[in-house]
Amino acid sequence: MQYKGTANFSHDHPEKIGVLVTNLGTPDAPTSSALRRYLAEFLWDPRVVEVPRPIWWLILHGIILRIRPKRSAKAYSGVWTPEGSPLLLHTAKQAEGIRKELQTKYGNNLVVAFAMRYGNPGIGHVLNELQAQGVRKLLVLPLYPQYSASTSASTFDAIAHDFTRRRWLPDLRFVSHYPDYPPYIEAMAEHIKAHWEKHGRNQKLVLSYHGVPLKYLTKGDPYHCECHKTSRLLAEKLGLGKDEYMTTFQSRFGREEWLQPYTDETLKSLAGKGIESIDVFCPGFSSDCLETVEEIDEENREYFMEGGGDGFSYIPALNATHGHISALTQLIEENLQGWQVPANRPEDLAATLERAEAQKQAQYPGRGL
Repeated sequence: MQYKGTANFSHDHPEKIGVLVTNLGTPDAPTSSALRRYLAEFLWDPRVVEVPRPIWWLILHGIILRIRPKRSAKAYSGVWTPEGSPLLLHTAKQAEGIRKELQTKYGNNLVVAFAMRYGNPGIGHVLNELQAQGVRKLLVLPLYPQYSASTSASTFDAIAHDFTRRRWLPDLRFVSHYPDYPPYIEAMAEHIKAHWEKHGRNQKLVLSYHGVPLKYLTKGDPYHCECHKTSRLLAEKLGLGKDEYMTTFQSRFGREEWLQPYTDETLKSLAGKGIESIDVFCPGFSSDCLETVEEIDEENREYFMEGGGDGFSYIPALNATHGHISALTQLIEENLQGWQVPANRPEDLAATLERAEAQKQAQYPGRGL
């Protein structure tokens, strides 16, 4: 077996610390062919669908990938922006915000990058780039606050599998979850308060999380418990009573039972129970994406209003807001403790200044730094 190395490797190359931020992924385009490639990778992951492989291969390739790509492409077309996928754009902005915060303190020997578990930019490709830059210590932060084997563990699997083919492995730290991390709770609370101050507050706050099959809970997956813990801490921070908020689960797929109560069925029935207006926020989604923009703010809004509701307000995900970037940066710094960031060599600093001068000249010709 040939193990991956680094082209033109130099043993005196300065060592760096890398921070890799990851998210779920997105198709390359809102088309049936792009969705077929994306769904084939996503749904074949045994962490996502725990069905014996031969049976699942027949179902996936014989039924799902013949039907779902066209339907999903239509949904993605509704949320696609001129710049591309909203999930990709928000994740890129989050990584850039974290990079600015960390490099202000630690200089350019701390490298920040982002990758997608499925689709592009792929984890293997980004790990190649980090290794080429001299990263010898790597911290991985999947943007899943609540742990599930289908998300956090799947990301670890992808990184571990990539490492089995590398000649030189970096020191590795992995943040598997942060459902009760105080700065994360604080960032959400301030974000929701700001929304209420601008748009007003409705009768009940619905906290909707992505669902998983019920059998994952019975087999020991902590996701359900961590979602409820996040909801409780967030409600306490907002000063809400038990009757002023609720936790639901969305995006179920297939016929088996998933975590309940289901978001769609709940919103269809709330108005009939005397709840005329609601705010909906998704604490488990670090970035707005198909599941928040199309599923919550469009599809579920329609369910609630058609069921007799009078007011519906979707509170956007934290995305790259200042509070979110600050919380993620704090989380990263806490997990970097004990790793000494190498000092910048004079030639590294000179190169940084040269790049900054070139960028400024491109923006403001004729001006000095």
